[in-house]
Amino acid sequence: MIRNLFVVGLDDFHLRQLHSLARASDYRFISLISYEKIKCGKYFPVREFLQQAPRKLANFDGTVDAIIGFWDFPVSTLLPILQKQHGLRGPSLNGVLMCEHKYWSRQKQMEVVPELIPPFQGIDPYANNTVKMCKLAYPFWLKPVKSVLSYLGFLIRNESEFETALSVIKKCISRYAEPFNFILDQADLPEAMKKIDGYHCIAEGLISTGYQCTLEGYVHNGDVQVYGVVDSIREGEHQTSFSRYQYPSTLPDDVQQRMIEATARVITHLGYDNWPFNIEFYWNNFNDTIHLLEINTRISKSHCPLFKMVDGEYHHDVMIDIALGNKPEFPYRQGRYSTAAKFMLRCHQDGRVVAVPSKEEIARLKERFEGTEVVINVNAGTRLSELRDQDSYSYEIADVFLGADSSNELVKRYREAMSILTFHIVHDEEAK
Repeated sequence: MIRNLFVVGLDDFHLRQLHSLARASDYRFISLISYEKIKCGKYFPVREFLQQAPRKLANFDGTVDAIIGFWDFPVSTLLPILQKQHGLRGPSLNGVLMCEHKYWSRQKQMEVVPELIPPFQGIDPYANNTVKMCKLAYPFWLKPVKSVLSYLGFLIRNESEFETALSVIKKCISRYAEPFNFILDQADLPEAMKKIDGYHCIAEGLISTGYQCTLEGYVHNGDVQVYGVVDSIREGEHQTSFSRYQYPSTLPDDVQQRMIEATARVITHLGYDNWPFNIEFYWNNFNDTIHLLEINTRISKSHCPLFKMVDGEYHHDVMIDIALGNKPEFPYRQGRYSTAAKFMLRCHQDGRVVAVPSKEEIARLKERFEGTEVVINVNAGTRLSELRDQDSYSYEIADVFLGADSSNELVKRYREAMSILTFHIVHDEEAK
């Protein structure tokens, strides 16, 4: 029997991946709302979506077997609301928010793994004397309690940078704060958390010395499992922007095991169940300590092609199994390559895009290296500073997914890819 899977935020790139799953013939993928409508507008239409989606589901001539999604906010926080309304498998809204609300999550993490958590403090950017009220020593990170892709995240080294960051945050935070507050209103929050809404920030001490990685996992009926560890390699003046995600991790096995054990303790403590997650850690190789960065309540879409190239399947497969009530049986090392990476091509200064790679160049690259996938995030005429949801220090203009049989070969292939793909960007100082 074909199962009807409704997707929140469906786009062509991931629909192709879904259709290529080994068991794709068992599923019918139906868009509940497009990626463009839920993620790409000037605001996130969460209120309208939660009014319209139930009507669409009620009018569907067939069974509604699962509601799934693989994007971050607002998709990740909308799913549990819809799943509960329709009696479908999924996590509780509070379980999701205890992961996604950065301040609430830190409070809960402190209860079970305090040794892995940096000093932190809730920050009201609109309060009088916000700078003076912060008790953390410089430097620290300042970020909203809800954003994505390090949007509005700032490294704060002194009072001047603090004031500047607060000014930018107050100007831009409503894009996330308003819809997040609407989601919070649907939840049964503890009294203390009702005061820390989407217009608040969190300041955190630095934990970024060493190596960063992400554990991909799921919970099935209370059983926490991790099925892959992906390294996150950074670049930029402050090592704040991601250069590539590479799978499998090269971190020592014992370090990975400590992270897995900490993950099980935290996820269980939060009561998060029956859904995938990914959780980010740092390992300081100088003193052999690990720190927990954050928890995301979804599979990482960025890692999907990496699992396909190394393990032989996109890990949408895990999400679908969980959504249908099945324990995942994800393949292991059955893919074409020994290692794979998502390379993120970035610019670290503003400019206007004059030319992007042609279809012929992309086709040539895909023919050169089997399994390659390319996503261009800009068009000719794009002003980089007008791109949405970028980190505070760079602009991500393209993503290239490559596989190889060694890390050295992987980097060589990326260099060759950059010689094939032609970008022309006129930066501001060149245009003057």
